[in-house]
Amino acid sequence: LADRRRYIAAIREAMLRPEHLDKMSVDAVMQTGMGDVADKYLKNKVAAELTPGVEDLETSAWSGDDGLTTVEYSAFGVIGAITPTTNPTETITCNTIGMLAAGNAVVFSPHPRARDLSVWQVQTINRALREAGAPENLVVTVAEPSIENTNKMMEHRKVQMLVATGGPGIVRTVLKSGKKAIGAGAGNPPVVVDETADIDHAAKCIVDGASFDNNLPCTAEKEIIAVDAIADLLKFHMVQHGAYELSAEQVKQLEGLILGERGAATEWIGKSATAILEGIGVEPPAGVRLLVCEATKEHPFVQVELMMPVLGLVRAPDVDAAIDLAVELEHGNRHTAVMHSQNVSKLTKMGKLIQTTIFVKNGPSFTGIGIGGEGFTTFTIAGPTGEGLTRPRSFARSRRCVLVGDLNVR
Repeated sequence: LADRRRYIAAIREAMLRPEHLDKMSVDAVMQTGMGDVADKYLKNKVAAELTPGVEDLETSAWSGDDGLTTVEYSAFGVIGAITPTTNPTETITCNTIGMLAAGNAVVFSPHPRARDLSVWQVQTINRALREAGAPENLVVTVAEPSIENTNKMMEHRKVQMLVATGGPGIVRTVLKSGKKAIGAGAGNPPVVVDETADIDHAAKCIVDGASFDNNLPCTAEKEIIAVDAIADLLKFHMVQHGAYELSAEQVKQLEGLILGERGAATEWIGKSATAILEGIGVEPPAGVRLLVCEATKEHPFVQVELMMPVLGLVRAPDVDAAIDLAVELEHGNRHTAVMHSQNVSKLTKMGKLIQTTIFVKNGPSFTGIGIGGEGFTTFTIAGPTGEGLTRPRSFARSRRCVLVGDLNVR
């Protein structure tokens, strides 16, 4: 454990060097074509600072007339980890810290669009580990990420556990592997605003959360359900905080631009609100961070996880109808939901009904992963397999050790 603490401290130090934070943030946007440099800098910083280490591996114990029983966490061995193009460096940082804290080694299969940056990051981590006296090759990847190489990694007999952070396809694949698997899949997080909410605060939170890293995080607000009585006021305040309300004609133009055959058009994922407006020939006003439009619940801007700063707003007659609609639109992903309300009973009702891994109340969505909210940070949020916000104990076996008759000294 002392060795692990030293190794993790070295990783944190390496990933927090200003020049490394700059490189990871700038290169991620350049290589993937997605996201915002300043927001990625913050995400990389909190991944290195707030991902738990060996302190998460708490031992539990019972002692009594029959002796002493302890339950401790131990390593799986080698973990195969698949990382996404949306959070390439952040996921490598938090997975490395968590997996090594639990005593494992890790083989990364990064997204091909982040290949060069991922290889650089793994090399940088290994250099820091070597200087800290760690064994060679605790963290490895392949020079040429591909589906073929990912499949070889998943099938390898010495890979004991698989962790997939990405879309539903890769999560389904690892769940079929026959190995212990953690799946961190997609979401379609709704945000509900009722008539008791602080509307100006809610508007700012939605704009901040939904525009963060150009809406790439799966935790980000993806559609708004507003009680009819406050919907117009909510839109007014959202515009004051950097939103742009699309006209019906602009919505039609945008449908043709950002929607593909199977949902969001890949080339527009993670692009800024200004770039998207320019794509339909609109000169973006200064400070625009988010595009919003009124829509029916069937509209693709409501149903589809676009992963770009474009949100549909659906009106609901009352808060109960809004909650029911939020549950429907979340599509059972059990990922993230947000609600703005001062009514504790309604907040409780939504939390019980929607059953998401993260439920943020009266704040922007990113507070759910420790950015401005209490708690640790992770970028592997396992809704499909139920581990929730992953941490070192997620990557460890639970083992019971029983000593009969002794070491009860009461």
